[in-house]
Amino acid sequence: MVLKLKLAGNQLMRWIYRLKILPRWVIIIIDLLIIAVSTSLGYFLRFNFSKAQILGHNFVEGVFISVLAGFISILITNSYKGIVRYTGIQDGVRIFFMLLISLAIVNGVNLFYFYNYQLNVIPYSVIIIGFLASFLFLFNYRLLVKYIFSFYNSNALRNAHVLIYGAGQTGIITKHVIDSSPSSKVIGFLENDRHKIDKVLNGSRIYGADIDNVEQLIQNVRVDELIITVKNLEPDVKNDIVDLCLKYHVKVRMVPPIEKWVKGELSLNQIKEINIEDLLERESIKLNDVNLERQLSRKKVCITGAAGSIGSEIVRQVIGFNPTEVILIDQAESALFEIDRQVKKSDNAFLVTSYVADITNRERIKTIFEDHRPDIIFHAAAYKHVPLMERNPSEAITCNILGTKILADLAVEFGVLKFVMISTDKAVNPTNVMGCSKRIAEIYVQSLNKHLESQLRPHTAFVTTRFGNVLGSNGSVIPVFKKQIDQGGPVTVTHPEITRYFMTIPEACQLVLEAGAMGRGGEIFIFDMGRMVKIHDLAKRMIRLSGLEPGKDIDIVFTGLREGEKLYEELLNQTESTIPTHHEKIMIAKVQEYAYTEINKFVDLFHDLVDDKNELKMVALMKELVPEFKSNYSRYEVLDRI
Repeated sequence: MVLKLKLAGNQLMRWIYRLKILPRWVIIIIDLLIIAVSTSLGYFLRFNFSKAQILGHNFVEGVFISVLAGFISILITNSYKGIVRYTGIQDGVRIFFMLLISLAIVNGVNLFYFYNYQLNVIPYSVIIIGFLASFLFLFNYRLLVKYIFSFYNSNALRNAHVLIYGAGQTGIITKHVIDSSPSSKVIGFLENDRHKIDKVLNGSRIYGADIDNVEQLIQNVRVDELIITVKNLEPDVKNDIVDLCLKYHVKVRMVPPIEKWVKGELSLNQIKEINIEDLLERESIKLNDVNLERQLSRKKVCITGAAGSIGSEIVRQVIGFNPTEVILIDQAESALFEIDRQVKKSDNAFLVTSYVADITNRERIKTIFEDHRPDIIFHAAAYKHVPLMERNPSEAITCNILGTKILADLAVEFGVLKFVMISTDKAVNPTNVMGCSKRIAEIYVQSLNKHLESQLRPHTAFVTTRFGNVLGSNGSVIPVFKKQIDQGGPVTVTHPEITRYFMTIPEACQLVLEAGAMGRGGEIFIFDMGRMVKIHDLAKRMIRLSGLEPGKDIDIVFTGLREGEKLYEELLNQTESTIPTHHEKIMIAKVQEYAYTEINKFVDLFHDLVDDKNELKMVALMKELVPEFKSNYSRYEVLDRI
């Protein structure tokens, strides 16, 4: 019986909602009925519900006159024309004026009757009670209808059931934002604080946020979407929650940090879908700001490759430590223009100078150094795409080796205090030209530092940093996968077992600055890259995050390893070990050292080979200098068999 009544009520509400706007004659009839009831209530209250006294004081005539006066005043004021479900203050004012006119008409009839018969047709107390009751009922029934429509909008018509992770202030604000949406409703909060669990917050129950409890909740209650509002949620917890939601096809979104809210307010369109970068993030890094301030404050800082993904982020972080001047060097004109524009928009009082320049052009770089005399150089300029450099070894040698030599030599010539070179994990046991070119660059700057130390006088300190793939960098696999998914697939993975380390761009650059500050010269710093990620699993996860199913909606195709590519990356080779530093995520690699005079001769030979355009001889010389360089899936494998 209860179920039948509930179904009937829902059907009635749907009928009323589809009706949208009641005919005006219906509103007039309802208003007149309310006036009649209000006048009757006035009689009942005035005469203590005594039937004899009520009928003895012209009850029927009084109700008729009140209704007639109300009808006339309704037509005069057009109070019936307002849309009931949008009732507001203006409608209340219109009703009040309508009842004042009705009151005047009834009083006029009363005065006319008293003038002729020395009696009132309606007692004045009944008129006053009827006036007040009419206003109360007429306005409040409109508000009631408005509330019913609003309630129906916020419940019966809402399709998405939302769970909010976090019952703090941000969670409460998020609930208000969701409640304002006609398509979603909040069915509860998830919270780790045991004191809050099982309580009710703003009409929604708070559930425990442990993974087993959340899984049981998703199985028992319809959940379409989960919104994470906790700012510093541990990465492992976030990943477990997202994996669970992906398993049960629950959409996951995140609330941005408060400082990124538009004009300090959160809106629905700011709650973004979670992406793969959010899931690959790790614990935030604690930096030694005092050490960095001492290193960079009031210094002239030069960044090569300043328009690239790593270089531009180094620029953004460096300017926070009050340098006196920032010199940006890159050959990518449009990208350099953009980072130059961004930096100059900041309020910091430092000079920014941008140069479109190639680091292999010695005279151009020398002129820049003569004009600015930098104190610190962050060398991020390099060619880094493995297959392209495998097909163009002369460019890898010219930029990554000879370009680094030009910068390093000029740094010594112009008394630069510190030179921080950014290398790659592909320099370890290299299987490709690009990785080997970066290893030779490492060897050159390290041997140069040792050579300068032997002269027992102040010199440029050369520091190298080595890390793996960074999320969202130019050429990273993640933007490629995103584009392929947007285009409907297929997603291409080179090999089912290929794995890579991943690090966010800001995290990598923070560690570069920290390592640069702690380095005294000659060190090769390696970073804790966390766990390796299988690229096949990464592809499947990204497809599911897009609301699609791998193999069903989007195919994954294996294309085979590319030239020079290997299945997994390394941060150390078998002969290397590490020394810990004061920062738990930064270590110093103990690597084989080379004599500067020997390395310098090798590097000079590359000049001649590049001019001769003999690629086999170039790569053969690289293998001679770096014996562990063994080509993989490359035409240069023939050199390893000689």
